[in-house]
Amino acid sequence: MTAFFMIFSFGALIIAFMLDGGHIGGLLSPTAFMIVVGGTIGATGVTIPLQTLKSTGKLFAISMSNKKRDLNALIAYFKQLSTKARKEGLLALESDMNEDSVDPFIRKGISLAVDGTNPELIKSILETQIEQMSKRHKAQIQIFESAGGYAPTMGILGTVMGLVHVLSNLEDAGSLGEKIAVAFLATMYGIGTANLLWLPIAGKLKALDAAELKEKLMVIEAVLSITSGDNPQIMVQKLKVFLDPQSLAELEAGEGSEKA
Repeated sequence: MTAFFMIFSFGALIIAFMLDGGHIGGLLSPTAFMIVVGGTIGATGVTIPLQTLKSTGKLFAISMSNKKRDLNALIAYFKQLSTKARKEGLLALESDMNEDSVDPFIRKGISLAVDGTNPELIKSILETQIEQMSKRHKAQIQIFESAGGYAPTMGILGTVMGLVHVLSNLEDAGSLGEKIAVAFLATMYGIGTANLLWLPIAGKLKALDAAELKEKLMVIEAVLSITSGDNPQIMVQKLKVFLDPQSLAELEAGEGSEKA
């Protein structure tokens, strides 16, 4: 849906322009596009370290993806682990962690618990990993936030350059209006790309980062609960606080049907 809404927003502006009597060719200016996009990429490249900048393509693909984090399924998974740990002991979970499908973060937490690591130390290690993940994500999101900040400025710069060119050649007064209109296309490109491309992508990545952070905090709570030997039902109650109202209603409806 991200790609759909992005295309929809650009399409709505273009169609509105055409309905008002404009021609789509009037919105095209290769030189203005080069100034805005080239200038934005160059300024962003100066701002962001190269190592972080290399992840731009991957981040763009992630922003267009629709990865759903099923927290209800995660709760059910930890409930199974908790039940097994209470019946057979923490060491019995070691075999479950050898499966390739297990999330590395979950594997690390459970493995620390199986090794007999102090719960406070487990929490500290996992929280430090989350903190580093969050810092990495913020640095990556800064790519698109920087581009969103530079693009309008590059648009204004392109317009000023265009006006300088127009005002330095006033012999053909009949084409003056057309030339000024073309000069202002740079401003449109700058504002348009900033508000319809760069900043929305940054916002989407922030939302994905928040969702991943909530999931990992839930994992920490579950691992600590299993380590402490909590009753599986008590653990489930602890994990329910991470659910949104809709997911919580679905989980409780499933619990009700199981009891019935």
